[in-house]
Amino acid sequence: MRLGAGRQPRRCLTTWCRLLGLYNCDDLKNAEPGTLRYRLPSLPARLVRHARARVLKISRTWPWKEAFLACWQRLCALPAPA
Repeated sequence: MRLGAGRQPRRCLTTWCRLLGLYNCDDLKNAEPGTLRYRLPSLPARLVRHARARVLKISRTWPWKEAFLACWQRLCALPAPA
């Protein structure tokens, strides 16, 4: 993907995340990149180890928990680049 003049890579990454992972989340599908950067990466969670695996424990009361999990699952389901 070629970045336009003055565009930053993180802004493009946030846009692709929204297009591929949040297309049916009503409050986030049309959100600005700044809103997504505020809501998704600032999730209240702990990364723990259990049985030699890393587990992300997300707070049950976080309002965008379901949107984050749906986005994560959709992005992980994308095929690897050839």
